[in-house]
Parts: sequence; structure tokens; C-alpha cells
Amino acid sequence: MKKFSIFVTMLLLAAFANPVFSQGFQAPSPGKAVVYFVRVSGWGSGVTFEFFLGDKYIGAFKGKNYMRYECDPGENLFWASSENKEFLTADLKAGGIYIVIVDVIEGFWKAHVGLTPVDETKPDLLERAKALVNKKPPVVTPQAKIEKMNNKLKKFISEELSHYEQVTKNKYNFHHISPEMAIPLEKLKD
Repeated sequence: MKKFSIFVTMLLLAAFANPVFSQGFQAPSPGKAVVYFVRVSGWGSGVTFEFFLGDKYIGAFKGKNYMRYECDPGENLFWASSENKEFLTADLKAGGIYIVIVDVIEGFWKAHVGLTPVDETKPDLLERAKALVNKKPPVVTPQAKIEKMNNKLKKFISEELSHYEQVTKNKYNFHHISPEMAIPLEKLKD
């Protein structure tokens, strides 16, 4: 019983020491970039949006929440899925902190998803994102679920990326995150 108590205590300490589970903005690990996907609207709160980086499922959440995702800097293709598919190209710099507002748009059967990058030139959206991130911890999709969903959605992901490359990439004007859109950590604190 004593070993179990020690294990639980260590597990709780690790969870609270890990910045991924902490509320508020956190700098990325050395050599990485971090993107915060923030859904500031409570409209359509029952609809879950799924998020991807290239050919990998990276997580999902619903309602007025956010997800923190660390990745390699450089060229990246993020996308989200609901009744529609929304893409976001990114050129991220190492050490950069980026914010993407997850827009909730009226759809036919369920809410559509939109992805809008935010920088210091959009103070209203930036303040709304800051208020939410500094108020609560991020939604974290367990690694086991990420692996399960990557296996389950393998064909879907392949088909959507193929459609993006062949059709939607040149048909629609998707948003882009440039390296200069990184927001310094000190400007994200309350």
C-alpha cells in the first residue's frame, strides 16, 4: 500500500510539474515551436473538432477550450475536420509561440471549423485567447487515443491530403502563419 501511495504522489507531482498540463502560455521545448488552438466561442459547444498535422492526427476537443501542440519548426500543414475540412499552412520558427483561433461556423448538419491565426495586430482576438488560456489548463488527448485514431483514420487522412493537394490547395485561399507572427511569452502573461 505504501508503494502505491508513493506512486500516486509521484504521478501527481509529475502531472503538475509538466507545463503541458499547466494553465497559461508556456514556451516550447528547446528547438521546437508551439501552437495554441483556442476556441473562444461557446457556440456549437457540443461539436468536437479533430486536428491534424500533415498526415498525423494530433488531438480533438469541443466547447470553449484549447489545445497546446509542440512541433518542429519550419514548414507545416495543420488542418481541422468537422463537417468541412479547414487547412492552415505555417512557417514556424524555433522558440515561437503561435495562436490559432478555432472558429465555429454554421454548417448544414453540424458546425464548420475555421482556423484563424492571431498575432499582435489583432488585439481583440489576442485578448480573448489570453483570457481563456490563462484561466484553465489545455485539453490533452492521451497518446493511446492519438495512436488509435491515426490507425483508424489512415485512409481518411490520405484521401483528405490527396484532395487538398489536387483540388483545395489552389482553389481556396487558406490562412498562413508566418515566422513573424510568433508572440513573445511576456506579452501573453496577464
